[in-house]
Amino acid sequence: MENFTLAAIKIGNRVKDATGVQEILTAFGCSIKVRLGLHDVPTDVCSASGLIILQLVDTKENIEDFLSKLNALDDVSAKSLVI
Repeated sequence: MENFTLAAIKIGNRVKDATGVQEILTAFGCSIKVRLGLHDVPTDVCSASGLIILQLVDTKENIEDFLSKLNALDDVSAKSLVI
């Protein structure tokens, strides 16, 4: 059975960091097989934080580069897991 590489991206301030995160996701778009975005949605306001779960399909080096670029952003934390 093939291994799966998953990544979790926690965005602490979506208003400030959403554009930078989206630019990086777009640049590495061919490496992303599945994308799921989660955030709290109270009835009166949109949550300031969010979580993105990805399934990645690329070399270990490219995935490390991708995560490094995300982690360089303020209030963004990205980690991967191979299962």
